[in-house]
Amino acid sequence: MPTTPELFDLAGHVAVVTGGGRGIGEGIARAFAEAGAAVVVAARRTEEIDRVAASIVDAGGQAIAVTTDVTDDDAVDALARAAVAEFGKLTVWVNNAGGSPLKVPATELPREEWDRTLALNVTAVYVGCLTAKRYMDTGSIINITSGAGSGPVPGSVHYGAAKAGTNSVTWTLSAEFAPDVRVNAVAPGAIPTEVMLQAIGHDESELDEVLAKWNIPLGRLGTPQDIGAACLYLASDASSWVTGEIIRVGGGAKPR
Repeated sequence: MPTTPELFDLAGHVAVVTGGGRGIGEGIARAFAEAGAAVVVAARRTEEIDRVAASIVDAGGQAIAVTTDVTDDDAVDALARAAVAEFGKLTVWVNNAGGSPLKVPATELPREEWDRTLALNVTAVYVGCLTAKRYMDTGSIINITSGAGSGPVPGSVHYGAAKAGTNSVTWTLSAEFAPDVRVNAVAPGAIPTEVMLQAIGHDESELDEVLAKWNIPLGRLGTPQDIGAACLYLASDASSWVTGEIIRVGGGAKPR
């Protein structure tokens, strides 16, 4: 029987993290690298993923950066092929790229923002899952979702609908991909990333106000490392009997 530290060890794993150039994605990539995985950092902003990959390598880890638009199916396939070409296999895939900076009533939501949000937050997740499955013998797929997908969120009908779709994709593919590939999701709470702050109309100087609005029982906002730790669990053998689950990481606050 492996020891508990061995269960969380990602040595020998190869992980793709989309949206990995900043915020939550960067936190996930760093957590995986610190646990021993080779990491493929993907996003559209080349300079950001180059920075993250270089810093992982400088710290003694293994990482490459692959510029990727996750709404382009061919680019997603090329991302998987790059991971296998560089590191010989693929065992973990995190669909983290997503979000929407717009928060408006449904009657004022531009149709193009609805289409863009669903393409990025649910269709790209679905394509990412299918792509990962093609290149994995066994492994773990982790989708980053949101509490917005599990209840009413006035001003975010587009984002909530997309994340509800992500939840459904997670549940269904966990059954279809079993037993060789596990599919789970993490629903972050209030993590003050650039996209979140833009969506709620605040900036980094107003984090105390954000904390007060969210009424978080554990008394603080979340960090990318909090989400990275949850994803580490789902990527590792520690969760080998876990699939089709959505783990809320939000300090005890109700989903919104």
